[in-house]
Amino acid sequence: MPGSGSGAVLNITMIVQFLVLLGEAKTPEQVTAELESLVDSYGFDFYSLLIQPLPQLKLQRSVLAAEWPANWTELYTQRKYSLIDPTLRWLRLAQRPFRWKDALLTLKADPHRQRMKRMLQEAARHGLHDGYLFPVHGRNGLVGSFAVGGKPVDLSPAEISLFDAAAKAVFWKLLELLHKADIFENAPLSDVQLTRREMEITLLLANGLTSNEIARELDISSHTVDWYINGLHEKLGANNRQHLIALAFRLALIA
Repeated sequence: MPGSGSGAVLNITMIVQFLVLLGEAKTPEQVTAELESLVDSYGFDFYSLLIQPLPQLKLQRSVLAAEWPANWTELYTQRKYSLIDPTLRWLRLAQRPFRWKDALLTLKADPHRQRMKRMLQEAARHGLHDGYLFPVHGRNGLVGSFAVGGKPVDLSPAEISLFDAAAKAVFWKLLELLHKADIFENAPLSDVQLTRREMEITLLLANGLTSNEIARELDISSHTVDWYINGLHEKLGANNRQHLIALAFRLALIA
C-alpha cells in the first residue's frame, strides 16, 4: 500500500518519473495518458483536473481531464451538491492539500452538515469512498484543482507533497498545450487583499449563514463577526451584505 516501506519509495519514484515524462509531453493526450497511469498505479479509481471559476475573467468551472463514476456528475448537478459539497467548501479556503474525509470534520458546525453527510454517503455508493484534493493557485488565488479518489488510499506526507507538485505541474502543462495559460498568467491583479479570517467570513456569508451561525462555525462571538463584516464593507465599498458578496465574487476574492 502507498505510504509504507519499500512500496512508498517505489511510488515516490513513480511520481518523480511522471514529472520527468510530463516535461517531455507534446500533446494534451500524452499528458492525460501519463496522468491516468500515475493515478492507476497508486490505486486510485477516479480523478479530475478542473479549472475553478474566475468571475473576473468570466470563466466557469470546466474540466481539463477526468475519469469519474458513471452517472455521478449528472446526479451531482441534478441535486445541486455543489452548494453543500464539503470538499468544495474547504477547497475555497485551503492553501494546502487535504483528505476528503477531513473536510467534513472541519465543518462540524455547518448548518448543512447533515446534507453533506448524505452527499458523501451517496458518493460512496458510486465508488467515491475517500480521496484527496489538491488546490492550484495563481496570481489571483484559486485557479484549479486536482482530485483523486475511490477506494481509501493512505498517502505519506512525502507522497502528498509530491502529488501536490504533480497537480500544479500537470495543470499548467495542460493549459500551456491548450494555449490557455496566458489567460491566467496575464490576469489583472486585484488591488484588494483579504486576510484568511475575512475570506472565511465572506465565504460563509456567500453560503447564506447569519452572523450567529458564522460565529458558531468559527468559534468567535457574533460581535466579532459583525466587526469583520463592517470592515469588509469599508474595504470593498459595499452597501450591504448582498453587495459585499457580489463584489467578492466579481473580484475573484472567493469562488
